[in-house]
Amino acid sequence: MKSVTFENLKKQNYTMKESLRALKTNIQFCGDDICTIVVTSAMPNEGKSTVTMDLARSFSESGKRVLLIDTDMRKSVYVGRLRAVASDGREIYGLSHFLSGQRKLEDVLYGTTIPGLFMIFAGPSVPNPTEILEKKYFTELLNFAKEHFDYVLLDCAPIGAAIDAAVIAKHCDGAILVIAQGMASGRLIQTVKKQMEASGVRVLGAVLNKVRMKKNGYEGGYYGGYYGSYYGNYGEHHEKNA
Repeated sequence: MKSVTFENLKKQNYTMKESLRALKTNIQFCGDDICTIVVTSAMPNEGKSTVTMDLARSFSESGKRVLLIDTDMRKSVYVGRLRAVASDGREIYGLSHFLSGQRKLEDVLYGTTIPGLFMIFAGPSVPNPTEILEKKYFTELLNFAKEHFDYVLLDCAPIGAAIDAAVIAKHCDGAILVIAQGMASGRLIQTVKKQMEASGVRVLGAVLNKVRMKKNGYEGGYYGGYYGSYYGNYGEHHEKNA
C-alpha cells in the first residue's frame, strides 16, 4: 500500500485529547453497529475537516483501524493543510480519480504517518461531484471500507451549500453535524438536521465549535447538543477554514 507523510501535523494538547476521548466514547455508546459516519456542517468554514481529522486520530490512537475519506470534491483542504507528500514522490490520487474510473481503489488508498489511520483524499475538483457520488464505485468503496476498518469517517461538503452529504448519508450508519458558534441560524441548523434525517441516516449528534470562552481568556470549542462533552482550546490553535 502507498503511504503519505504529513509535514504539518499539529500536536494536540492534553485538554484537547481528553475532550476528544470523551467525544469518541459517546460515539461508541451509540452502538457497535456504527461504523460509517458522515461529518458535515451547515455552512463552509465551520471547522468540519479539523474535527474529522482530530476524531480520526483519536480513534486510531485507541487502537482502532480508521479510514478517513475526504468526499468534499468541491473544496478539499487536507493535502494543503497537512502538507501531505506521497512516499513515492508522485501525485496524490484521490476519490475523484476513483469514482470517475481513472484509478483503482489501491491507487487512492494511503497509509499515513499516524499508525492505524488511512486516508482517501478528495482528488482534483470536479464539476459534478453529486453525480459521480451516485455511481456504483462509491457503494463498492463503502462495502470495502466496512469490511476492513473499524471506523470510516466521511468528510462531506457543507449540506447547506450542496446535497452531497445527503447523498452519501443514505449509505452510512450515522451523521455528525459541526456547528460553529454565531454562524448558521437556528432555523438553518434545523433544516440541515431534517435534510440528513430525510436521507435515512441516524443523526448521532452535533459539535458546537469555535466557541469564544471569555471567562478563560481563550477561544475554545464545545461539543454540545447531543454529546454535551467539552473540547477545549479549539479554534485558537487550528485553521478557521474547513
